Amino acid sequence: MKSQLTTLCYIEKDNSYLMLHRIYNKKDDENRDKWIGVGGHFEHGESPEDCLLREVKEETGLTLHSFKFRGIVTFISDDNPAEYMCLYTSDDFSGNLTECNEGKLEWVLKEHIEKLTLWEGDKIFLHLLTQNAPFFSLKLVYKNGTLVETALDGKTGTQHD
Repeated sequence: MKSQLTTLCYIEKDNSYLMLHRIYNKKDDENRDKWIGVGGHFEHGESPEDCLLREVKEETGLTLHSFKFRGIVTFISDDNPAEYMCLYTSDDFSGNLTECNEGKLEWVLKEHIEKLTLWEGDKIFLHLLTQNAPFFSLKLVYKNGTLVETALDGKTGTQHD
């Protein structure tokens, strides 16, 4: 069984984020056709930073030199176990972008991100990142793929306007 601990990173360059469009066939991919950051599940014995660095390298070919731990996102979805995601950003990296076997990587201007096919909850934490919010804890509750409840730093129903 996969770890319920994950990382996600939004790599920044020229007022853009590196986004992964999950268009390749992957068995039971809940992110199919969505645009997301890069990251994935912890492997045995990994710290969040170990997972972050490995996943970014595997999915993009890039090596992060520094990064910021921006928040914890708790996903609750139907009868699935909760997923706890460590959310990072980085603008300090090197290497050449490589093909990703999970989808197409593309630099997207931050002002165009909300026009993409995103999870509703992702819009909330992307907004928090854009606003340079201090470290946060965001809980997102989904039923049948629809966001039904949010809580920011323990305050239920927090709006992101």
